[in-house]
Amino acid sequence: MDKEKQDEKELASSGKMSFLDHLDELRRRIIVSVASVGITFVICWIFHEVIYDFLSIPITQHLGDNKLTYLSPTEPFTIYMKSAFYAAIFLASPAVLWQVWLFISPGLYAKEKKYAIPFILSSTVLFLLGGIFAYYVALPMTLDFLTDFGGRFQPAVTATKYFDFALVVILGSAIIFEIPVLIFFLSVLGIVNAKFLLKNLRYAVLIIFIVAAVITPTPDIPTMMVFAMPMLLLYMVGILVAWIFGKKRLKHED
Repeated sequence: MDKEKQDEKELASSGKMSFLDHLDELRRRIIVSVASVGITFVICWIFHEVIYDFLSIPITQHLGDNKLTYLSPTEPFTIYMKSAFYAAIFLASPAVLWQVWLFISPGLYAKEKKYAIPFILSSTVLFLLGGIFAYYVALPMTLDFLTDFGGRFQPAVTATKYFDFALVVILGSAIIFEIPVLIFFLSVLGIVNAKFLLKNLRYAVLIIFIVAAVITPTPDIPTMMVFAMPMLLLYMVGILVAWIFGKKRLKHED
């Protein structure tokens, strides 16, 4: 009983931060996150050619003996920069997600703050799984579909167009895979619960397919389903997360 009162006391005291205090805290977390990405970017830049070769595999296997082309002398340097930057985001994701936790954790009970390590591990794994899914499943299927239509033409794919396309798909999928983590926060903060998510499942499905249609680079339904089905599965996982953690929070409040 005393422990629960202490939890409530901590939660109440954390809520006394002013709006400016919250902004200052947000600024600090953003600065640390940007610094983390900057440090990892330096590391990734050392291996920029290796990263480029890895990211170009999905398209080069469709080009035969041809290579990706560029139209401006500055394009290769820009592409290497982009490749290293996106790789740095993935490499720095644990540090960035830790800053997210530190920003939100003051609004949680003491017992809920013990989820810090599970949160970092799960959110990092989901983020990386999203990138892996995009690289090995979504991107190859999309490129197969597009190159099939170009069978009668001589491919001359520019590196800039391909990398802009591929990196958006990879990073977008990684962010989408964070759906269960987002639902976790909303549930422990009392904004949503499992009952609410189930009740509005049909609206969630509609939103998922709209988002899938927007991020899908091709107009065909099979490719859209490649993005929509994982999102729907992650939403169902999120309902389970909300049921587990939302229920625990209700017990604290009783």
